[in-house]
Amino acid sequence: MANFSKSSVPQFSVDVYQNEYLPDGGREVNAIVTVTSTGGGTVGTAVGASYAPGQGPSAGVAVMVDCSGSMDYPPTKMRNARDATAAAIDTLRDGTHFAVIGGTHVAKEVYPGGGALAVADHTTREQAKQALRRLSAGGGTAIGTWLRLADRLLSSADVAIRHGILLTDGRNEHESPEDLKAALDSCAGRFTCDARGVGTDWEVKEVTGIASALLGTADIVADPTGLAADFTQMMETAMGKEVADVALRLWTPVGTTIKFVKQVAPTVEQLTDRRTEAGPRAGDYPTGSWGDESRDYHVCVEVPSAGLGQEMLAARVSLVVPQPDGSVQNLGAQGLIRAVWTDDMAASTSINPQVAHYTGQAELAQAIQQGLDLRKAGDMDGATAKLGRAVQLASASGNADTAKLLAKVVDVVDAATGTVRLKAKVAEADEMTLETRSTKTVRVKK
Repeated sequence: MANFSKSSVPQFSVDVYQNEYLPDGGREVNAIVTVTSTGGGTVGTAVGASYAPGQGPSAGVAVMVDCSGSMDYPPTKMRNARDATAAAIDTLRDGTHFAVIGGTHVAKEVYPGGGALAVADHTTREQAKQALRRLSAGGGTAIGTWLRLADRLLSSADVAIRHGILLTDGRNEHESPEDLKAALDSCAGRFTCDARGVGTDWEVKEVTGIASALLGTADIVADPTGLAADFTQMMETAMGKEVADVALRLWTPVGTTIKFVKQVAPTVEQLTDRRTEAGPRAGDYPTGSWGDESRDYHVCVEVPSAGLGQEMLAARVSLVVPQPDGSVQNLGAQGLIRAVWTDDMAASTSINPQVAHYTGQAELAQAIQQGLDLRKAGDMDGATAKLGRAVQLASASGNADTAKLLAKVVDVVDAATGTVRLKAKVAEADEMTLETRSTKTVRVKK
């Protein structure tokens, strides 16, 4: 990725929230790390607006549109997909590299063709929208082929930010799960990707799995008429990204191990297994691309036991960006996670409010997913218990959006105790919306 001057990179800050006090013999340290990026300020850039030289990063975007046969049922679905892609193209900043891919059981370059990306200006935007008119439905679904073509096209341009937008309306029936996983493994770290399912005939775990692997967002657009607004918002967000490939670097002293690292806001995302080693006792965890935004991460560290009154640095948090020559650029922000052993029972047993809140939010996401899986498997008692617990957690944490989605799947008798009854009939779109958005969290109430 390109090297940025200080003026073109947002300023990053790191804040650590924790109770550093451990009881005698205590070994587990939990902290919420808030990473904030400010000073980019490009989200919502006017349509067609361009940066002054040196004022913005170069970006490449590939839009992957499902053109399988099912997109013709109803015929308005394909038309809405074309209109949505046109709206996204209109949102491209001048100078952005872009391509449109038509996806079936094979991937085809719709625009510009020739194995390259176009550069957005008035002429190329109009040409791309003309090319969209040739999109028609027919064929199967092999999403891995779409992603591999997007990767080839995005890597053909020397750009700092690489991003994909993927729309599907069906299940990935024309390649094996192993083929899709191999494609995702191949593309991970090379570009980020937002994934959307339109209608209700697609597989939630496929779409959320794509977004998770490629550090993007996932959502449902149950009514195809909502696609244009969603695509416009996604592209505006993509145009607001200022720096790619930011990694959370954790350094730990001898004898200390990282138990887990997970993003907990704005969504729950497990990062533990994505660590890459970064020198002695240091590891990098990928966070994707950043604009003006703030995210929270839960870091759990196991430290060697120490005596009362002793204290130690459990982990040092910093932010880095890899450079083309193999070096890294340090973004200058740092946070410290500490451990202090005390015999003050009140100090060592109190749970930091941020840690408690996000532990509950992670449990909420898990309870929803388990409850819906049990419901599909026919275990109604198990589903009722899990979804009841989810209602209780959503209510306690003030996660009103998730509470509303849960109320479409269960009848809430008492939110405070998690007493619910499963609804006899649930609209498929409501169940899929709850599952797709189950990992969305709310931040701690100040």
